Amino acid sequence: MGEQSGGEQSWEAGPAVRVSVVMPTYDQDAFLPGAVASLLAQTEADWELIVVDDGSPGDTRQALGEALGDERVHLEVLDRNRGLGAALNHGLDRARGEYVAYLPSDDLYHVDHLASLVAALDAAPQAVLAVAGVRHHQVRTSPGRIEDEPLQLVQVAHRRTRQRWIERSELTTDDLDRMFWARLLGDTVAVETGRVTCQWGWHPGQRHKTLREPWGGLNAYRARYQVQEPLRLHSSVGHLHDEVAHYRRFRERPSTSRATDGLRVLLVGELAHNPERILVLEERGHELHGLWTDTPVWFNTVGPLPFGHVAEVPRQGWRESVARLRPDVIYALLNWQTIRFAHEVLTAGLGIPFVWHFKEGPFFAQEHGLWPELVDLHTRSDGVIYSSPELREWFAATVPASRHRPSLVIDGDLPKGEWLAGERSPLLSGRDGALHTVIPGRPMGPEPEVIAALARADVHVHLYSAKAAAQMREWVNEVQRLAPDHVHLHPQVDQDDWVAEFSRYDAGWLHNFRSDNQGDPLAASWDDLNYPARMGTLAASGVPMIQRDNSGSMVASQSLARRQDLGLFWNDADDLIAQLRDPSRMEALRTSVWSQRRDFTFDAHVDRLVDFLRQVAA
Repeated sequence: MGEQSGGEQSWEAGPAVRVSVVMPTYDQDAFLPGAVASLLAQTEADWELIVVDDGSPGDTRQALGEALGDERVHLEVLDRNRGLGAALNHGLDRARGEYVAYLPSDDLYHVDHLASLVAALDAAPQAVLAVAGVRHHQVRTSPGRIEDEPLQLVQVAHRRTRQRWIERSELTTDDLDRMFWARLLGDTVAVETGRVTCQWGWHPGQRHKTLREPWGGLNAYRARYQVQEPLRLHSSVGHLHDEVAHYRRFRERPSTSRATDGLRVLLVGELAHNPERILVLEERGHELHGLWTDTPVWFNTVGPLPFGHVAEVPRQGWRESVARLRPDVIYALLNWQTIRFAHEVLTAGLGIPFVWHFKEGPFFAQEHGLWPELVDLHTRSDGVIYSSPELREWFAATVPASRHRPSLVIDGDLPKGEWLAGERSPLLSGRDGALHTVIPGRPMGPEPEVIAALARADVHVHLYSAKAAAQMREWVNEVQRLAPDHVHLHPQVDQDDWVAEFSRYDAGWLHNFRSDNQGDPLAASWDDLNYPARMGTLAASGVPMIQRDNSGSMVASQSLARRQDLGLFWNDADDLIAQLRDPSRMEALRTSVWSQRRDFTFDAHVDRLVDFLRQVAA
């Protein structure tokens, strides 16, 4: 038995073995004993186990229990979580086996798993890698690679080489082919055993689920693994998030000294889309601290923030930390996933003025059993900020006591003003005579039949979403079938390219839905109450906005767009085509949107926000 800590002690090399089994583990103590037991039961007994505790918050040593008494079992403990690639490389650097196999601590071997992999490699000296069949999704099996998945660690053994895994400092991904297998194989071959001899676990805490939207995403990964640095993350169902490059301009700026009348603001919850907007407060001399929910999803940005300038309050012992900090005001925000933690802070008896800013959305809160806490946040906070006038009206109708709170209306996730830099690009329609529309993000409609009708009139639809093909495959496949030459898929575009990229389009799609609330707030849906985040994207680029004509209903995006002359309202495809083909009207709309785009930035509203925070803090 050997136990090391972070590689600080030298590895005591022993005699060679047939198989080195590397077990990365993080916060999976309940699974780990079963995984080790499945290894101890192997018919192939010439192995060593290198358990790499990747900064786990649990007690891996205790979870290993009596297994540590086996001289073949070694425990390595890293000082903090360094990511899967680094943990695996740490194990590879200590491996003595002719072959290397992997046993994640939430997976299982069947009794002859190692023996079958060893036999396959022994019989095929030209092969560098052997692949076993695997049970997955609890009851399904695959004789080799699982459809739409990379080879899983548990099903593979390979010859020991100098090749190493990609580490977090280079890229974070769930694509294990990209991380290692493709480079290991090179021009060589893999051999399959053809037998199902292992089991890939299936539970919410798996790394690939933490990485992939909609289960998890970048911010869920950051929170779960307590990542302190900016990430370059590219999941197999999304686009590249390069926080290192994207936020460099903000991180490298000197901090602003707190103004003589500057507020000390404690941000509580998460920052959702366009999180860097919050720096506008810091740049104006207000001191920012962050206390974040530990259950974010893909768009719920939490700290440590990749753009800096917000001091982190530790989640452990946060009450004592906040008491020492003595902020002037708590600014809690933004979406339903943070309701439970915001409510915990609200009811902690801190004696600090509390402002609640809510965007998305009351119906999700009801669905997830959070309605009592949400009502408390709207009736017990010292001030409430709503993302639209319609949302405030809805709460006044459903939670009458909320109308007595001091309130303000500001859209919750507006972009930072500096993303508006750059000149407009020439219209694509000016080059080819066709009309070109854009969907910036997931396609929230329109119906495939509408897109087919538009295509017959030579109107193109450009979809910017690397996730759509994976998450909304049925819609994408159908529109490509109906309009193969008029539907175009593009990768995601970050804020610094919004103006140059999207200003090329004649118009852009907001969420497509039909409203039937007939002006009654109690009959409104979330679509009716919401300002889609893509409004800011299209406004920044000066692109007229397309939405259904929902006249007679209370619809937030429609009221705003009509009031400020921002777009088109259509009933059917022919109606929309006619409006798009009206050059004078379209030019007037482009001019109108471009002239008002500053109104769709956080900067334009920050003075009203600060005044409100001061009012509540007074």
